[in-house]
Amino acid sequence: MKVSLKGICQTELTAVAVCILLCLLVPPSLSCPKGCLCDGRTKVVDCRGRGLYDIPRHLQPDTLELHLQDNRIRGLGSMAFRDTPLLRVLDLSNNSITSVSPSTLLGLRGLHRLSLANNGLRELDRRLLGPVRSLSHFDLSNNSLSGLPGALGESMRNLTQLGLAHNRLQRLDKPLLDNLEGLVHLTLRGNPWRCDCQLIGLKLWLETFLFKGGVVDEVSCAQPEDMKDKDLQMIPYQLFHACMTTSYNYLFANIHHLESERSTRGHTHGNGHQHSPMGIGEGFGGAGAGLPECEPKQRPRPVNLRHAIATVIVTGVVCGIVLMMMLAAAVYGCAYAALMAKYQRELKKSEESKGERGGDHTKAAEKEPLENAIA
Repeated sequence: MKVSLKGICQTELTAVAVCILLCLLVPPSLSCPKGCLCDGRTKVVDCRGRGLYDIPRHLQPDTLELHLQDNRIRGLGSMAFRDTPLLRVLDLSNNSITSVSPSTLLGLRGLHRLSLANNGLRELDRRLLGPVRSLSHFDLSNNSLSGLPGALGESMRNLTQLGLAHNRLQRLDKPLLDNLEGLVHLTLRGNPWRCDCQLIGLKLWLETFLFKGGVVDEVSCAQPEDMKDKDLQMIPYQLFHACMTTSYNYLFANIHHLESERSTRGHTHGNGHQHSPMGIGEGFGGAGAGLPECEPKQRPRPVNLRHAIATVIVTGVVCGIVLMMMLAAAVYGCAYAALMAKYQRELKKSEESKGERGGDHTKAAEKEPLENAIA
């Protein structure tokens, strides 16, 4: 009886040791994060509404979908999803995310859907989507984005859906729009669009986008006042005619400003005031205010005059050399033509003299048979 009890105890101890060994051998990465729901068949990890402040650890490496919406995550660090390289769907909506590292998505080459909606993002780094190769859905709605870097569009060529509604966008850069070649659905409502000359590019792009079958909600103007609450797509092009004149005026103002800076470079003004294109326009409006500003600009004129004289001298020397070369070429051509004409005359004379000598020999040869025949 004692022997049997001893054997039973040994068997139980062996079983416990095996269990402990198996627990030690099983890596923690194959377990499900505390509070989350993991489906081993579909490879979906659901961590919604768990009060998380950070990305959960010990995720299964074959996870395909990760749902982290409705949490308290504030930032995404570098390689935040390195444990799930096969991830295809990542939902981070309705958190408190204000910062995203440029290398957050490093390793997620197969990511198809990404949602950062309902967060506090103010800007995105142009390198964020660089590691992603096949992103098709990207939702940035309900953030505080005032713009998107144009270079970000290079990573969004395969996008079919893009959500930018309810941000602080006033314009979109043309390089970004040009890269959205496969886009089908776009949301832009709820942004304070400034419908001035800078938004003509978006208007033209939207017309092409709609012509190709794309779907967009609306671009409601917030500024200027005379276009407030109007849909950009419905505003006629006649209202943008002033943009051409404005562009020319702005160009000439910049040219004038650059010339002023060039002439005053190296000189320090007593009041340290720098002139802007708008200041230049106002200077022309008042004679009393414009005159004192223009007088100091006349001082560097002798420097400009010396440069002009030097330029004229150099130009004259170059032109003189060119004329001398042309004259030499003409003289050489005339001399060559005269020599060739002389050579041709001499050649003709020699040929004629040879012809006459040949004729005399022929006549002599003809006379000899006749004389022999008479004899």
